[in-house]
Amino acid sequence: MTTEGKIYWGVGIMSVLILFGAFFIPGEPSRSDDVPWHIEHVGPNSVRVFGLTLGQSTTNDAEQRFKEEAVPSLFKSPEGKLVAEVFFAQVKLAGLPALIVLTIDVPAAELEGMYERGLRMAATGSGKKITMTPDDIVKLRTLPITSLTYLPSVRVEEAIFQKRFGQPAQRIREKKSGLVHWLYPQDGLDIALSSTEKPLLQYVPPKDFDKLADPLMKDGEVLK
Repeated sequence: MTTEGKIYWGVGIMSVLILFGAFFIPGEPSRSDDVPWHIEHVGPNSVRVFGLTLGQSTTNDAEQRFKEEAVPSLFKSPEGKLVAEVFFAQVKLAGLPALIVLTIDVPAAELEGMYERGLRMAATGSGKKITMTPDDIVKLRTLPITSLTYLPSVRVEEAIFQKRFGQPAQRIREKKSGLVHWLYPQDGLDIALSSTEKPLLQYVPPKDFDKLADPLMKDGEVLK
């Protein structure tokens, strides 16, 4: 094996050990809310995850929490739907690197204005990406977070998710992609699992969970 190969192999082993420690070994991380199963119910309509309250906390709050500058983006789908998001590409929680994406609650009229004022536009595989003006980015940072998506850097076995999150209320398989979604409506949580890809955990306020579940029910099949 080449020196380079040994380095990559060593990094791979360390990633697995870090993941195993973060998800499986008993004990507390430096912060109790550094782990994805630490979900606090702060009221009948929202949850707090990673120290951020959905529907209340802002991008500014998230930057302080993750100690990283957010990358803002505005997307337009082929159907014309506008969505504002911010990305954190190098977050490390409980020793595990991850990507975190926050969807921001921007009123429809303001989204249209941000789109019209956009500085640049680029095609993506799922629509268009618009570069916002500095003033619009400042505004975006003050608006509440409506959803949080957490993508750990390595794959996780289903048994670990079941140990940490418990039995899901439902499992739904997407007919096209084969992704299996574990649904926890009481926590506003959807865990998307694949036999080959890294997991994706999406959190929304429980009152908005139907927005996640309804499309899955329409285009997927319920598993026993």
